[in-house]
Amino acid sequence: MTTAARHGLIDTRFGPVAAWLDARGALLRLLFNPTPEQLAAHACPRDDAALAEVARQLAEYQAGDRQTFDMPLAPQGTPFQQKVWAALREIPYGRTVSYGELALALDCPDGARAVGRANATNPIALIVPCHRVLGADGSLTGYAGGLPLKAALLRFELERSAPPGLFGG
Repeated sequence: MTTAARHGLIDTRFGPVAAWLDARGALLRLLFNPTPEQLAAHACPRDDAALAEVARQLAEYQAGDRQTFDMPLAPQGTPFQQKVWAALREIPYGRTVSYGELALALDCPDGARAVGRANATNPIALIVPCHRVLGADGSLTGYAGGLPLKAALLRFELERSAPPGLFGG
């Protein structure tokens, strides 16, 4: 298991984000609205400057100028979790899929619950876009950052990806 070498905090329109990098500078974890206990659980030095690239890409996303992230990632998980997290990165900006659809795409037709569990343990929220996965009926279901945050992220993306209206609206 790779240990975090440094961490930092980034302010976003969705609340403060804590991020942890490994010794190579790859992102290990991204956590919205961290508690003091969550920050203390990773005993590594705080170095906000080391997160400059993460902060830049998050700022571009918030400005509507970035739809995918391009930075080194190093999420820790099982081979199945890694497979699910890679599939999450293929879900286009402003689009959603169900857990069942994602399981089918992974050639695991009865694996919606397993996909849901892997989704729930995604350590790099937003950048690995687990917020784009919905229940089979289109409902918002569990999100580690809370359903209000999931709804806000989806609303943000949907507003920016919708085609212009017939009369320019």
